[in-house]
Amino acid sequence: MKRPQDVFANYLAEKNLKMTPQRRMILDTLLKQNDHLSSEDLYYHVKKRDKSIGQATVYRTLKLLTDSGLIDSLDFADGVTRYEMTYGTDHHDHLICEQCGKNIEILDSTIENRQEALAKEHGFTLLRHKMYLYGLCEKCRNKKI
Repeated sequence: MKRPQDVFANYLAEKNLKMTPQRRMILDTLLKQNDHLSSEDLYYHVKKRDKSIGQATVYRTLKLLTDSGLIDSLDFADGVTRYEMTYGTDHHDHLICEQCGKNIEILDSTIENRQEALAKEHGFTLLRHKMYLYGLCEKCRNKKI
């Protein structure tokens, strides 16, 4: 499997764009964080490394990274778009606490197999999917008691 940096460089070359030092730093920062980051979170981490990189550069690079298939945007229903690395990782879904925002990545072959079966039953070929399960985590549930 190719390194994410190589995949991104190839994608940019296909689009007649260059792998700039700023784009490389944004990708490297995203890879090091290994978390669900908002554009603002990523900008904060990038800015610590290089004060000359602007927020617009981060936004544009996130779009390129998404279009390249390296990352995906996430919607945890709190008004903030987050991003996570998807290249080279197993597909997973998310459990999200609506009270505190805690999220847990879940990987369950039974769920994945059932989704494939449902698609097949309805004549669909799945290309991709996202599943978010919303509720209250144990800690938040116990606060309400």
